[in-house]
Amino acid sequence: MPDRILAPNLARLYQSAARKYGALPAFATRVPGGGFQPVSFEGLYERGLELATGLIGAGLEAREHVGLIADNRFEWILCDCGILLAGAADVPRGTDSTEAEIAYILDHCDARFVFVENDAVLARVLRLRPHLPRLQTVVVMAPKNEIPPGVLTLDGIRQSGRALRAGGDRRAEERIAAVRPEDLFTIIYTSGTTGTPKGVQLTHANMASQIKNLPISLYPGERALSILPIWHSYERVFEMVAISMGVCTHYTSIRSVAEDLKTVRPHVMASAPRLWESLYQKLLARVKASSPLKRSLFAAACASSRAVQRSRSFFKGQELDTVGRGPAEKVRLSIRRAGALAINLVPSRVLDRLVLSKLREAVGFQDFRGTISGGGALQPHVDEFFNAIGIPVLEGYGLTETSPVLAVRTWDNLVIGTVGPLYPETEVRIVDLNSGAILYPSGKRGRGRGLRGEIHVRGPQVMRGYYKDPARTAGVLRDGWFNTGDIGMVTFNDCLKILGRSKETIVLLNGENVEPVPIESRLTASPLIEACMVTGQDQKALGALIVPSLDGLRHAGVHATDLPSLAADLRASELIEAEIRRLVGAHTGFKSFERISGFRLLPKGFEPGVELTHTHKIRRHVVTETYEDLVAQIHAG
Repeated sequence: MPDRILAPNLARLYQSAARKYGALPAFATRVPGGGFQPVSFEGLYERGLELATGLIGAGLEAREHVGLIADNRFEWILCDCGILLAGAADVPRGTDSTEAEIAYILDHCDARFVFVENDAVLARVLRLRPHLPRLQTVVVMAPKNEIPPGVLTLDGIRQSGRALRAGGDRRAEERIAAVRPEDLFTIIYTSGTTGTPKGVQLTHANMASQIKNLPISLYPGERALSILPIWHSYERVFEMVAISMGVCTHYTSIRSVAEDLKTVRPHVMASAPRLWESLYQKLLARVKASSPLKRSLFAAACASSRAVQRSRSFFKGQELDTVGRGPAEKVRLSIRRAGALAINLVPSRVLDRLVLSKLREAVGFQDFRGTISGGGALQPHVDEFFNAIGIPVLEGYGLTETSPVLAVRTWDNLVIGTVGPLYPETEVRIVDLNSGAILYPSGKRGRGRGLRGEIHVRGPQVMRGYYKDPARTAGVLRDGWFNTGDIGMVTFNDCLKILGRSKETIVLLNGENVEPVPIESRLTASPLIEACMVTGQDQKALGALIVPSLDGLRHAGVHATDLPSLAADLRASELIEAEIRRLVGAHTGFKSFERISGFRLLPKGFEPGVELTHTHKIRRHVVTETYEDLVAQIHAG
């Protein structure tokens, strides 16, 4: 077990980290000029105590719910620390939330206090204030203009707390001592792909179990890069794990991540599939623009590394197995993989030194030990590509309701095509969608491995329930078992493989059930397709709404300046149609009823907060409603 702080609650975690790691840097924020300004573990805790004392002095009660509307920055983690040290729970949300979402969340969670990031968010909250009768105290983190009367500042509350502590006030320490494992540390409102946001109640015990059971080693003094939304459960658990292990988290953004990778040279980072898909396309574009010799060397390096990786995975028992290979198949594959390893081992090492190591250094990955990708499915070709070129991409799986991690790949157990083995202390059942029968585990041969069904889980990370919503809670939680709504299987490698969402399953008129995600993943592997959504519920055949790639189609010879022009371009439609036929058919493993019979190009991309959740999952009901006419056209014929 890697060395880490095991605290009964997160307030104790901040306290213990200050004692254990002291002057080591805990968090670092970009400053003008491109450098990073670090804050030590000890410094963070002291500032947190000042903030907590100031909040208590301002009337914050233990176990209250405090709104926190801000994006990735040091002040966010400082507010989180101060709120938890005061014995309260935070209710976080990003600044890109709509006013309707902010109003709903602050009202529903009964917030009397709210922190806002800047003047722009402050103005929005003040407009909503007349409709939020419980809201009393608004605190702005980083004001640039003169603040209105009645609004407090983060620095002001800290100064107040500092003065109180100088006079001997130790109420914050009393609050820390009184925090119980079953107390809430947060309520996270899910964006959701359907319906009203749900307030997921997570306890200190939930998060403590995530830290305790993480099967991955991090080390004091290592550097992590933070790019995912800080209020999202996955980024939060990653940052709490970093605190427990003495790792310094550097805050970055999509705009500056390329530069910050080179500056920070991180050892680890939490990430989402979209980052790796984008980097994959950029790397291929860079290679395509290089000389023929460099292109050939890159292709040879990738091919030899991939062959070596596949061979090693097989002999470690880590090559994906969903059917249970028999003895003859194992012998055949052993001979094949041994031959590939013998042929490619030396060339892969030489080409890695000549080509791939320089590529890793160019993008800031020379010290990189790996990333854990979460929040969505990683496309198989992207997954294999980065692992083959020496950039370890692990993949995890979970939901906000499970704090979030349920399963994760590790450096020692990396089965590409899966999300890894289950977290320690976590149980899983695979349930038949039609009969409700438990397929895994079972008493039959193989214990039900390789059988697909709905994933139900039980463990210490499962939420308390949805805040003030017993009906929705009862709909997903029964006898401690949480229904994830995801479809998957346990492989013969004893790893979990995700196959889709039960709520996303498309049922055609002929009764065939279709999982749209694998088809969408295949289509978006094309450089001509930026995003897509498969349609076809209650129809004879499948269709697709497609966001074309402006850059990809330009390289293919289509001259258009914007997406509306592309959507109306006949040549663009012809090229996309050819890509659909190339990517989705019997020759690529898709059944006849999984093929796309018609499509329409969309005049605008999918945006987070609109067509996408904040973790870039498709809000299918929104897309369907927005493009109702186009969906009707696709299926009319």
